[in-house]
Amino acid sequence: MREVSTDVLVVGSGPTGLMLAAWLAKLGVDAILVDGKDGPTRESRALGVHSRSMEIYDQLGVVDRVLAEGYSAVKIRPGYESRSFGAVPIGRFGAGLMPYPGLHILEQSRNESILLDRLQELGGTVEWQHALVNLTPDAGGVTAECSGPAGLLSVRERFCVGADGGSSAVRKIAGIPFEGLTNEHTFYVADVSGVSGVAGDSVNLRFGAEEFLLGFPMGPGGHHRLLGVLRTAGGEDVPESLARQRLDTVFGITYRESLWFSTYRIHHRVAARFREGPVFLAGDAGHVHSPVGAQGMNTGLQDAHNLAFKLAEVIQGRASESLLDRYEAERRPVALRLVNSTDRVFGLVTSDRRLARTVRRIAPRLLAPAAIRLLPRLPIAPRLFGYLSQIRIHYWMDGFSPDGTSSDKPTNDAAGSAPDPGSKPRAHRTRRGRVIGRRLPWTGPNFEVLRSATWQVHTYGEVDAEVAAAVGHGLKVPVHSFPAAGGKGLQEGLCYLVRPDGFVAGAAPMHTAVSRLRAHLPDQWFGAGPTSDLG
Repeated sequence: MREVSTDVLVVGSGPTGLMLAAWLAKLGVDAILVDGKDGPTRESRALGVHSRSMEIYDQLGVVDRVLAEGYSAVKIRPGYESRSFGAVPIGRFGAGLMPYPGLHILEQSRNESILLDRLQELGGTVEWQHALVNLTPDAGGVTAECSGPAGLLSVRERFCVGADGGSSAVRKIAGIPFEGLTNEHTFYVADVSGVSGVAGDSVNLRFGAEEFLLGFPMGPGGHHRLLGVLRTAGGEDVPESLARQRLDTVFGITYRESLWFSTYRIHHRVAARFREGPVFLAGDAGHVHSPVGAQGMNTGLQDAHNLAFKLAEVIQGRASESLLDRYEAERRPVALRLVNSTDRVFGLVTSDRRLARTVRRIAPRLLAPAAIRLLPRLPIAPRLFGYLSQIRIHYWMDGFSPDGTSSDKPTNDAAGSAPDPGSKPRAHRTRRGRVIGRRLPWTGPNFEVLRSATWQVHTYGEVDAEVAAAVGHGLKVPVHSFPAAGGKGLQEGLCYLVRPDGFVAGAAPMHTAVSRLRAHLPDQWFGAGPTSDLG
Protein backbone atom coordinates (compact mmCIF):
# COMPACT_ATOMS: atom_id res chain seq x y z
CA MET A 1 0.00 0.00 0.00
CA ARG A 2 1.29 3.42 -0.98
CA GLU A 3 0.54 6.08 1.63
CA VAL A 4 0.33 9.86 1.03
CA SER A 5 -1.15 12.82 2.86
CA THR A 6 -2.72 16.07 1.67
CA ASP A 7 -5.05 18.83 2.77
CA VAL A 8 -7.85 18.02 0.29
CA LEU A 9 -8.67 14.86 -1.64
CA VAL A 10 -10.88 15.52 -4.66
CA VAL A 11 -12.62 12.44 -6.05
CA GLY A 12 -13.70 12.73 -9.68
CA SER A 13 -11.96 14.52 -12.54
CA GLY A 14 -14.97 15.83 -14.42
CA PRO A 15 -15.43 19.58 -14.87
CA THR A 16 -16.35 20.08 -11.20
CA GLY A 17 -13.40 18.15 -9.79
CA LEU A 18 -10.93 19.72 -12.20
CA MET A 19 -12.26 23.21 -11.46
CA LEU A 20 -11.92 22.60 -7.73
CA ALA A 21 -8.42 21.12 -8.02
CA ALA A 22 -7.25 23.96 -10.28
CA TRP A 23 -8.56 26.61 -7.91
CA LEU A 24 -7.03 24.91 -4.87
CA ALA A 25 -3.69 24.82 -6.69
CA LYS A 26 -4.04 28.51 -7.60
CA LEU A 27 -4.83 29.35 -3.98
CA GLY A 28 -1.80 27.44 -2.71
CA VAL A 29 -3.72 24.55 -1.11
CA ASP A 30 -2.20 21.06 -1.25
CA ALA A 31 -4.67 18.72 -2.95
CA ILE A 32 -4.78 15.35 -4.70
CA LEU A 33 -7.26 14.54 -7.49
CA VAL A 34 -8.14 10.89 -8.15
CA ASP A 35 -10.36 9.22 -10.73
CA GLY A 36 -11.10 5.61 -11.61
CA LYS A 37 -11.01 6.36 -15.36
CA ASP A 38 -7.84 5.88 -17.37
CA GLY A 39 -7.90 9.44 -18.75
CA PRO A 40 -10.00 12.51 -19.53
CA THR A 41 -13.54 12.28 -20.89
CA ARG A 42 -13.65 11.68 -24.64
CA GLU A 43 -17.40 12.11 -25.22
CA SER A 44 -18.80 15.62 -25.63
CA ARG A 45 -21.55 15.26 -22.96
CA ALA A 46 -22.49 18.64 -21.38
CA LEU A 47 -21.77 21.58 -23.65
CA GLY A 48 -23.32 24.91 -22.58
CA VAL A 49 -21.13 27.41 -20.69
CA HIS A 50 -23.12 30.30 -19.23
CA SER A 51 -21.97 33.84 -18.56
CA ARG A 52 -21.28 33.34 -14.85
CA SER A 53 -19.06 30.35 -15.60
CA MET A 54 -17.23 32.43 -18.19
CA GLU A 55 -16.50 34.98 -15.47
CA ILE A 56 -15.03 32.23 -13.30
CA TYR A 57 -12.91 31.05 -16.23
CA ASP A 58 -11.69 34.64 -16.61
CA GLN A 59 -10.73 34.73 -12.93
CA LEU A 60 -8.89 31.41 -13.35
CA GLY A 61 -6.99 32.73 -16.37
CA VAL A 62 -8.38 30.49 -19.14
CA VAL A 63 -11.27 32.46 -20.64
CA ASP A 64 -9.36 33.35 -23.81
CA ARG A 65 -8.91 29.69 -24.61
CA VAL A 66 -12.58 28.97 -23.88
CA LEU A 67 -13.58 31.75 -26.27
CA ALA A 68 -11.15 30.53 -28.93
CA GLU A 69 -12.30 26.90 -28.79
CA GLY A 70 -16.01 27.52 -28.15
CA TYR A 71 -18.90 28.58 -30.32
CA SER A 72 -21.27 31.37 -29.34
CA ALA A 73 -25.04 31.00 -29.66
CA VAL A 74 -26.80 34.35 -29.31
CA LYS A 75 -30.34 33.35 -30.36
CA ILE A 76 -33.04 30.87 -29.41
CA ARG A 77 -35.41 29.71 -32.15
CA PRO A 78 -38.68 28.25 -30.82
CA GLY A 79 -40.88 26.16 -33.08
CA TYR A 80 -43.36 23.36 -33.48
CA GLU A 81 -42.43 20.20 -35.37
CA SER A 82 -40.68 21.27 -38.60
CA ARG A 83 -41.60 24.97 -38.34
CA SER A 84 -39.52 27.68 -36.67
CA PHE A 85 -41.16 30.94 -35.57
CA GLY A 86 -38.23 33.33 -35.60
CA ALA A 87 -35.34 34.01 -33.24
CA VAL A 88 -35.21 35.48 -29.73
CA PRO A 89 -31.92 37.46 -29.48
CA ILE A 90 -30.72 36.32 -26.04
CA GLY A 91 -27.28 37.84 -26.62
CA ARG A 92 -28.77 41.34 -26.58
CA PHE A 93 -30.36 40.81 -23.16
CA GLY A 94 -26.97 40.51 -21.49
CA ALA A 95 -25.54 43.72 -22.92
CA GLY A 96 -24.27 45.87 -20.08
CA LEU A 97 -24.82 43.14 -17.50
CA MET A 98 -21.84 40.92 -18.08
CA PRO A 99 -18.59 40.74 -20.04
CA TYR A 100 -19.54 37.52 -21.85
CA PRO A 101 -23.21 37.63 -22.94
CA GLY A 102 -24.90 34.79 -24.79
CA LEU A 103 -24.52 31.03 -24.42
CA HIS A 104 -21.07 29.65 -25.18
CA ILE A 105 -21.04 26.16 -26.65
CA LEU A 106 -18.03 24.11 -25.58
CA GLU A 107 -18.43 20.41 -24.97
CA GLN A 108 -17.49 18.86 -21.65
CA SER A 109 -14.42 17.10 -23.02
CA ARG A 110 -12.96 20.45 -24.14
CA ASN A 111 -13.80 22.09 -20.80
CA GLU A 112 -12.00 19.25 -19.06
CA SER A 113 -8.98 19.56 -21.33
CA ILE A 114 -8.68 23.29 -20.62
CA LEU A 115 -9.05 22.78 -16.87
CA LEU A 116 -6.60 19.88 -16.83
CA ASP A 117 -3.99 21.94 -18.66
CA ARG A 118 -4.49 24.79 -16.18
CA LEU A 119 -4.20 22.41 -13.23
CA GLN A 120 -0.92 21.07 -14.60
CA GLU A 121 0.37 24.60 -15.20
CA LEU A 122 -0.28 25.29 -11.52
CA GLY A 123 1.62 22.18 -10.47
CA GLY A 124 -1.25 19.72 -9.97
CA THR A 125 -1.83 16.27 -11.43
CA VAL A 126 -4.50 13.57 -11.62
CA GLU A 127 -4.08 10.07 -10.22
CA TRP A 128 -5.85 8.19 -13.02
CA GLN A 129 -7.12 4.62 -12.56
CA HIS A 130 -7.55 5.13 -8.83
CA ALA A 131 -11.13 4.36 -7.79
CA LEU A 132 -12.31 5.22 -4.28
CA VAL A 133 -13.19 2.11 -2.26
CA ASN A 134 -13.42 3.39 1.32
CA LEU A 135 -13.49 6.50 3.52
CA THR A 136 -12.73 6.45 7.23
CA PRO A 137 -13.35 9.76 9.07
CA ASP A 138 -11.63 10.47 12.37
CA ALA A 139 -11.02 13.42 14.65
CA GLY A 140 -8.32 14.91 12.42
CA GLY A 141 -9.88 14.43 8.99
CA VAL A 142 -10.46 11.35 6.87
CA THR A 143 -8.46 8.51 5.32
CA ALA A 144 -9.38 7.32 1.84
CA GLU A 145 -8.43 4.07 0.17
CA CYS A 146 -8.24 4.02 -3.61
CA SER A 147 -7.72 0.95 -5.75
CA GLY A 148 -5.10 1.51 -8.43
CA PRO A 149 -3.15 -0.53 -10.97
CA ALA A 150 -0.27 -0.97 -8.50
CA GLY A 151 -2.49 -1.79 -5.52
CA LEU A 152 -4.10 0.34 -2.84
CA LEU A 153 -3.36 4.03 -2.43
CA SER A 154 -4.04 5.32 1.09
CA VAL A 155 -4.63 9.08 1.25
CA ARG A 156 -4.76 10.83 4.61
CA GLU A 157 -6.49 14.16 4.13
CA ARG A 158 -8.10 16.88 6.19
CA PHE A 159 -11.07 17.17 3.82
CA CYS A 160 -12.53 15.02 1.04
CA VAL A 161 -14.73 16.35 -1.77
CA GLY A 162 -16.89 14.04 -3.85
CA ALA A 163 -17.12 15.38 -7.39
CA ASP A 164 -17.65 11.90 -8.79
CA GLY A 165 -21.02 12.25 -10.53
CA GLY A 166 -24.56 11.08 -10.01
CA SER A 167 -23.46 7.61 -8.87
CA SER A 168 -21.01 9.15 -6.39
CA ALA A 169 -19.05 6.63 -4.34
CA VAL A 170 -18.24 9.41 -1.87
CA ARG A 171 -21.92 10.15 -1.31
CA LYS A 172 -22.78 6.47 -0.89
CA ILE A 173 -19.92 5.73 1.52
CA ALA A 174 -20.78 8.84 3.55
CA GLY A 175 -24.38 7.60 3.78
CA ILE A 176 -25.95 10.78 2.41
CA PRO A 177 -29.43 10.20 0.89
CA PHE A 178 -29.98 11.28 -2.73
CA GLU A 179 -33.54 12.55 -2.64
CA GLY A 180 -35.80 12.91 -5.68
CA LEU A 181 -37.18 10.92 -8.59
CA THR A 182 -36.37 9.49 -12.01
CA ASN A 183 -38.30 10.52 -15.12
CA GLU A 184 -40.20 7.67 -16.74
CA HIS A 185 -39.21 8.51 -20.30
CA THR A 186 -36.15 7.56 -22.31
CA PHE A 187 -34.05 10.37 -23.72
CA TYR A 188 -31.41 10.39 -26.41
CA VAL A 189 -28.48 12.63 -27.21
CA ALA A 190 -26.69 12.71 -30.56
CA ASP A 191 -23.72 14.70 -31.78
CA VAL A 192 -24.08 14.86 -35.54
CA SER A 193 -22.51 16.49 -38.57
CA GLY A 194 -24.00 17.50 -41.88
CA VAL A 195 -27.32 18.37 -40.24
CA SER A 196 -30.15 20.12 -42.08
CA GLY A 197 -33.45 21.45 -40.80
CA VAL A 198 -32.06 23.53 -37.91
CA ALA A 199 -30.54 27.02 -37.78
CA GLY A 200 -26.79 26.96 -37.39
CA ASP A 201 -26.51 30.16 -35.33
CA SER A 202 -29.13 29.41 -32.68
CA VAL A 203 -30.31 27.09 -29.98
CA ASN A 204 -33.29 25.34 -31.59
CA LEU A 205 -36.24 24.49 -29.33
CA ARG A 206 -38.98 22.46 -31.03
CA PHE A 207 -42.12 20.90 -29.62
CA GLY A 208 -44.21 18.07 -30.98
CA ALA A 209 -47.43 16.42 -29.94
CA GLU A 210 -45.51 13.74 -28.01
CA GLU A 211 -41.90 14.77 -28.37
CA PHE A 212 -39.58 17.72 -28.02
CA LEU A 213 -36.16 18.58 -29.38
CA LEU A 214 -33.25 20.74 -28.28
CA GLY A 215 -30.60 21.50 -30.87
CA PHE A 216 -27.32 23.22 -30.02
CA PRO A 217 -24.86 24.49 -32.66
CA MET A 218 -21.35 23.11 -32.12
CA GLY A 219 -19.41 24.67 -34.96
CA PRO A 220 -19.13 24.75 -38.75
CA GLY A 221 -20.01 21.90 -41.07
CA GLY A 222 -23.51 21.39 -39.70
CA HIS A 223 -22.12 20.10 -36.38
CA HIS A 224 -24.97 20.00 -33.83
CA ARG A 225 -26.02 18.42 -30.56
CA LEU A 226 -29.56 17.00 -30.80
CA LEU A 227 -31.39 16.01 -27.64
CA GLY A 228 -34.90 14.64 -27.41
CA VAL A 229 -37.38 12.21 -25.90
CA LEU A 230 -38.98 9.12 -27.39
CA ARG A 231 -41.84 7.33 -25.67
CA THR A 232 -41.17 3.61 -25.62
CA ALA A 233 -42.89 0.84 -23.74
CA GLY A 234 -41.14 -0.06 -20.51
CA GLY A 235 -38.50 2.63 -20.97
CA GLU A 236 -36.26 0.41 -23.09
CA ASP A 237 -33.24 1.82 -24.90
CA VAL A 238 -33.90 3.80 -28.04
CA PRO A 239 -31.95 2.65 -31.11
CA GLU A 240 -30.38 5.44 -33.12
CA SER A 241 -32.33 4.34 -36.18
CA LEU A 242 -35.62 5.10 -34.40
CA ALA A 243 -34.41 8.47 -33.16
CA ARG A 244 -33.18 9.34 -36.64
CA GLN A 245 -36.49 8.32 -38.21
CA ARG A 246 -38.51 10.43 -35.75
CA LEU A 247 -36.24 13.44 -36.22
CA ASP A 248 -36.93 13.32 -39.93
CA THR A 249 -40.65 12.54 -39.73
CA VAL A 250 -41.63 14.91 -36.89
CA PHE A 251 -39.09 17.73 -37.08
CA GLY A 252 -37.82 17.59 -40.65
CA ILE A 253 -34.24 17.18 -39.44
CA THR A 254 -31.70 14.97 -41.16
CA TYR A 255 -27.98 14.49 -40.72
CA ARG A 256 -25.14 12.88 -42.57
CA GLU A 257 -23.08 11.30 -39.80
CA SER A 258 -23.44 10.49 -36.11
CA LEU A 259 -20.35 11.25 -34.02
CA TRP A 260 -21.85 10.09 -30.71
CA PHE A 261 -25.22 8.66 -29.72
CA SER A 262 -26.44 7.66 -26.28
CA THR A 263 -29.66 7.14 -24.35
CA TYR A 264 -30.37 7.76 -20.69
CA ARG A 265 -32.99 8.37 -18.03
CA ILE A 266 -33.21 11.79 -16.41
CA HIS A 267 -33.07 12.10 -12.63
CA HIS A 268 -34.18 15.04 -10.50
CA ARG A 269 -32.33 14.56 -7.21
CA VAL A 270 -30.54 16.61 -4.55
CA ALA A 271 -28.38 15.23 -1.77
CA ALA A 272 -29.90 15.62 1.68
CA ARG A 273 -26.64 17.22 2.83
CA PHE A 274 -23.68 18.75 1.02
CA ARG A 275 -21.42 18.23 4.04
CA GLU A 276 -20.90 15.29 6.38
CA GLY A 277 -18.09 16.26 8.73
CA PRO A 278 -14.90 16.45 6.65
CA VAL A 279 -16.69 15.16 3.52
CA PHE A 280 -18.31 17.45 0.93
CA LEU A 281 -20.33 16.92 -2.27
CA ALA A 282 -20.12 19.07 -5.40
CA GLY A 283 -21.56 18.95 -8.91
CA ASP A 284 -23.60 15.92 -9.96
CA ALA A 285 -22.60 14.12 -6.76
CA GLY A 286 -24.87 16.58 -4.97
CA HIS A 287 -27.55 17.35 -7.57
CA VAL A 288 -28.76 16.02 -10.92
CA HIS A 289 -31.59 17.31 -13.09
CA SER A 290 -32.84 17.64 -16.64
CA PRO A 291 -30.72 19.35 -19.32
CA VAL A 292 -33.30 22.15 -19.77
CA GLY A 293 -31.38 25.41 -19.77
CA ALA A 294 -27.96 23.74 -19.95
CA GLN A 295 -27.44 24.41 -16.23
CA GLY A 296 -25.86 21.22 -14.91
CA MET A 297 -22.16 21.57 -15.68
CA ASN A 298 -22.30 25.28 -14.87
CA THR A 299 -23.78 24.66 -11.43
CA GLY A 300 -21.02 22.16 -10.69
CA LEU A 301 -18.32 24.60 -11.80
CA GLN A 302 -19.78 27.20 -9.45
CA ASP A 303 -20.01 24.69 -6.58
CA ALA A 304 -16.28 24.11 -6.98
CA HIS A 305 -15.51 27.81 -7.19
CA ASN A 306 -17.47 28.53 -4.01
CA LEU A 307 -15.99 25.64 -2.01
CA ALA A 308 -12.38 26.24 -3.06
CA PHE A 309 -12.22 29.65 -1.39
CA LYS A 310 -13.81 28.41 1.82
CA LEU A 311 -11.40 25.48 2.06
CA ALA A 312 -8.46 27.83 1.45
CA GLU A 313 -9.62 30.24 4.17
CA VAL A 314 -9.83 27.42 6.71
CA ILE A 315 -6.69 25.50 5.73
CA GLN A 316 -4.57 28.65 5.63
CA GLY A 317 -5.79 29.80 9.04
CA ARG A 318 -7.96 32.78 8.16
CA ALA A 319 -11.24 31.17 9.26
CA SER A 320 -12.47 28.47 11.62
CA GLU A 321 -14.00 25.30 10.23
CA SER A 322 -17.50 26.61 10.91
CA LEU A 323 -17.11 28.72 7.76
CA LEU A 324 -17.45 25.49 5.78
CA ASP A 325 -21.08 25.19 6.86
CA ARG A 326 -21.80 28.14 4.61
CA TYR A 327 -20.97 26.03 1.54
CA GLU A 328 -24.14 23.98 2.00
CA ALA A 329 -26.09 27.04 3.17
CA GLU A 330 -25.20 28.86 -0.06
CA ARG A 331 -25.05 26.15 -2.71
CA ARG A 332 -27.75 23.63 -1.72
CA PRO A 333 -30.60 26.19 -2.09
CA VAL A 334 -29.28 26.93 -5.60
CA ALA A 335 -29.48 23.22 -6.43
CA LEU A 336 -32.97 22.90 -4.97
CA ARG A 337 -34.30 25.85 -6.96
CA LEU A 338 -32.67 24.55 -10.10
CA VAL A 339 -34.04 21.02 -9.72
CA ASN A 340 -37.52 22.29 -8.90
CA SER A 341 -37.62 24.68 -11.86
CA THR A 342 -36.24 22.22 -14.40
CA ASP A 343 -38.57 19.52 -13.08
CA ARG A 344 -41.58 21.77 -13.68
CA VAL A 345 -40.43 22.76 -17.16
CA PHE A 346 -39.62 19.18 -18.06
CA GLY A 347 -42.98 18.05 -16.78
CA LEU A 348 -44.66 20.47 -19.17
CA VAL A 349 -42.66 19.41 -22.23
CA THR A 350 -43.09 15.67 -21.59
CA SER A 351 -46.60 15.47 -20.11
CA ASP A 352 -49.25 13.34 -21.83
CA ARG A 353 -52.08 15.49 -20.50
CA ARG A 354 -54.34 17.17 -23.04
CA LEU A 355 -53.70 20.66 -21.65
CA ALA A 356 -49.93 20.24 -21.83
CA ARG A 357 -50.15 18.91 -25.39
CA THR A 358 -52.31 21.89 -26.35
CA VAL A 359 -49.88 24.34 -24.79
CA ARG A 360 -46.97 22.75 -26.66
CA ARG A 361 -48.88 23.03 -29.93
CA ILE A 362 -50.23 26.57 -29.56
CA ALA A 363 -47.70 28.45 -27.41
CA PRO A 364 -44.85 28.55 -29.95
CA ARG A 365 -47.19 29.90 -32.63
CA LEU A 366 -48.77 32.56 -30.43
CA LEU A 367 -46.01 33.54 -28.03
CA ALA A 368 -42.86 33.29 -30.14
CA PRO A 369 -43.69 36.17 -32.54
CA ALA A 370 -44.68 38.41 -29.61
CA ALA A 371 -41.57 37.45 -27.66
CA ILE A 372 -39.32 38.17 -30.61
CA ARG A 373 -40.92 41.57 -31.17
CA LEU A 374 -41.50 42.76 -27.60
CA LEU A 375 -39.18 40.93 -25.22
CA PRO A 376 -35.99 42.84 -26.13
CA ARG A 377 -37.82 46.07 -25.25
CA LEU A 378 -39.20 44.94 -21.90
CA PRO A 379 -37.40 45.69 -18.60
CA ILE A 380 -37.93 42.07 -17.55
CA ALA A 381 -35.72 40.73 -20.37
CA PRO A 382 -32.37 41.33 -18.60
CA ARG A 383 -33.77 39.74 -15.44
CA LEU A 384 -34.85 36.63 -17.34
CA PHE A 385 -31.48 36.34 -19.02
CA GLY A 386 -29.81 36.89 -15.64
CA TYR A 387 -31.53 33.78 -14.31
CA LEU A 388 -30.59 31.74 -17.37
CA SER A 389 -26.96 32.89 -17.30
CA GLN A 390 -26.76 32.34 -13.50
CA ILE A 391 -25.59 35.87 -12.70
CA ARG A 392 -28.68 36.43 -10.51
CA ILE A 393 -27.80 33.72 -8.00
CA HIS A 394 -27.95 35.15 -4.49
CA TYR A 395 -26.77 33.92 -1.13
CA TRP A 396 -28.66 34.65 2.08
CA MET A 397 -26.15 36.67 4.02
CA ASP A 398 -28.67 37.45 6.77
CA GLY A 399 -29.23 34.82 9.42
CA PHE A 400 -25.55 33.81 9.41
CA SER A 401 -22.49 35.31 10.98
CA PRO A 402 -19.37 35.39 8.79
CA ASP A 403 -18.14 32.10 10.28
CA GLY A 404 -21.34 30.30 9.21
CA THR A 405 -23.04 29.99 12.61
CA SER A 406 -26.61 31.11 13.21
CA SER A 407 -27.26 34.73 14.06
CA ASP A 408 -30.44 36.70 14.63
CA LYS A 409 -28.79 39.98 13.67
CA PRO A 410 -29.84 41.21 10.21
CA THR A 411 -26.80 42.29 8.25
CA ASN A 412 -28.50 44.31 5.49
CA ASP A 413 -29.09 47.42 7.62
CA ALA A 414 -25.85 47.01 9.55
CA ALA A 415 -23.97 46.85 6.27
CA GLY A 416 -25.65 50.00 4.98
CA SER A 417 -27.60 48.40 2.12
CA ALA A 418 -31.13 49.47 1.38
CA PRO A 419 -33.86 46.95 2.22
CA ASP A 420 -35.79 45.35 -0.60
CA PRO A 421 -39.01 47.20 -1.50
CA GLY A 422 -41.96 45.64 0.28
CA SER A 423 -39.72 43.67 2.62
CA LYS A 424 -40.81 42.59 6.09
CA PRO A 425 -40.09 44.71 9.18
CA ARG A 426 -36.43 44.74 10.21
CA ALA A 427 -36.89 42.32 13.11
CA HIS A 428 -38.22 39.64 10.79
CA ARG A 429 -36.37 40.39 7.56
CA THR A 430 -33.69 37.97 6.44
CA ARG A 431 -33.56 38.96 2.76
CA ARG A 432 -30.48 40.19 0.92
CA GLY A 433 -30.17 43.70 -0.41
CA ARG A 434 -30.04 44.68 -4.05
CA VAL A 435 -26.28 44.07 -4.05
CA ILE A 436 -25.50 42.25 -0.78
CA GLY A 437 -25.30 38.49 -1.27
CA ARG A 438 -25.13 38.77 -5.04
CA ARG A 439 -22.38 38.57 -7.57
CA LEU A 440 -20.81 42.01 -7.90
CA PRO A 441 -22.59 44.03 -10.63
CA TRP A 442 -20.34 44.40 -13.65
CA THR A 443 -19.32 47.93 -14.62
CA GLY A 444 -16.43 47.03 -16.94
CA PRO A 445 -13.14 47.78 -15.17
CA ASN A 446 -14.31 46.51 -11.77
CA PHE A 447 -14.03 42.86 -12.86
CA GLU A 448 -10.36 43.12 -13.81
CA VAL A 449 -9.34 43.38 -10.14
CA LEU A 450 -11.32 40.23 -9.30
CA ARG A 451 -8.60 38.23 -11.04
CA SER A 452 -6.51 38.63 -7.89
CA ALA A 453 -9.04 36.32 -6.14
CA THR A 454 -8.69 38.17 -2.83
CA TRP A 455 -10.97 39.97 -0.40
CA GLN A 456 -11.21 43.61 -1.47
CA VAL A 457 -13.20 46.81 -1.01
CA HIS A 458 -14.78 48.70 -3.91
CA THR A 459 -15.95 52.30 -3.98
CA TYR A 460 -17.83 54.05 -6.80
CA GLY A 461 -17.87 57.75 -7.62
CA GLU A 462 -15.86 60.47 -5.92
CA VAL A 463 -14.00 59.34 -2.80
CA ASP A 464 -11.59 60.79 -0.28
CA ALA A 465 -8.35 58.97 -1.12
CA GLU A 466 -7.00 59.23 2.42
CA VAL A 467 -10.15 57.82 3.97
CA ALA A 468 -10.23 55.02 1.39
CA ALA A 469 -6.62 54.14 2.22
CA ALA A 470 -7.50 54.10 5.92
CA VAL A 471 -10.35 51.66 5.21
CA GLY A 472 -7.98 49.33 3.41
CA HIS A 473 -5.43 49.57 6.23
CA GLY A 474 -8.06 48.93 8.89
CA LEU A 475 -9.52 45.91 7.10
CA LYS A 476 -6.19 44.61 5.73
CA VAL A 477 -7.59 44.44 2.20
CA PRO A 478 -6.90 46.38 -1.01
CA VAL A 479 -9.30 49.20 -1.90
CA HIS A 480 -10.25 49.84 -5.54
CA SER A 481 -12.08 52.98 -6.66
CA PHE A 482 -14.15 53.18 -9.85
CA PRO A 483 -16.28 55.77 -11.62
CA ALA A 484 -19.91 56.14 -10.57
CA ALA A 485 -22.05 53.25 -11.78
CA GLY A 486 -25.56 54.59 -12.24
CA GLY A 487 -28.26 51.95 -12.61
CA LYS A 488 -26.09 49.15 -11.22
CA GLY A 489 -27.25 49.46 -7.62
CA LEU A 490 -23.75 50.53 -6.51
CA GLN A 491 -24.14 53.71 -4.46
CA GLU A 492 -21.65 56.52 -4.11
CA GLY A 493 -20.34 56.97 -0.60
CA LEU A 494 -20.49 53.27 0.28
CA CYS A 495 -17.66 50.79 0.63
CA TYR A 496 -18.51 47.35 -0.76
CA LEU A 497 -16.68 44.37 0.70
CA VAL A 498 -16.22 41.83 -2.11
CA ARG A 499 -15.39 38.18 -1.44
CA PRO A 500 -12.69 36.39 -3.43
CA ASP A 501 -15.42 34.62 -5.43
CA GLY A 502 -16.85 37.98 -6.55
CA PHE A 503 -19.92 38.04 -4.28
CA VAL A 504 -20.63 41.12 -2.18
CA ALA A 505 -20.42 40.30 1.54
CA GLY A 506 -21.40 43.68 2.96
CA ALA A 507 -21.54 47.44 2.45
CA ALA A 508 -21.15 50.43 4.73
CA PRO A 509 -20.62 54.20 4.58
CA MET A 510 -16.95 54.99 4.15
CA HIS A 511 -16.40 56.66 7.53
CA THR A 512 -17.84 53.64 9.41
CA ALA A 513 -16.69 50.92 7.00
CA VAL A 514 -13.91 49.51 9.17
CA SER A 515 -16.09 48.90 12.22
CA ARG A 516 -19.07 47.65 10.21
CA LEU A 517 -17.30 45.45 7.67
CA ARG A 518 -14.86 43.71 10.02
CA ALA A 519 -17.59 41.24 11.01
CA HIS A 520 -18.01 40.14 7.39
CA LEU A 521 -14.39 39.02 7.02
CA PRO A 522 -13.34 35.47 8.04
CA ASP A 523 -13.32 35.13 11.83
CA GLN A 524 -9.55 34.59 12.08
CA TRP A 525 -8.69 37.28 9.54
CA PHE A 526 -6.93 39.69 11.87
CA GLY A 527 -4.96 36.95 13.55
CA ALA A 528 -3.62 35.43 10.32
CA GLY A 529 -0.33 36.19 8.67
CA PRO A 530 0.00 37.59 5.15
CA THR A 531 -1.21 35.40 2.34
CA SER A 532 1.12 34.23 -0.41
CA ASP A 533 0.93 35.45 -3.99
CA LEU A 534 -1.35 33.50 -6.31
CA GLY A 535 0.01 31.21 -9.01
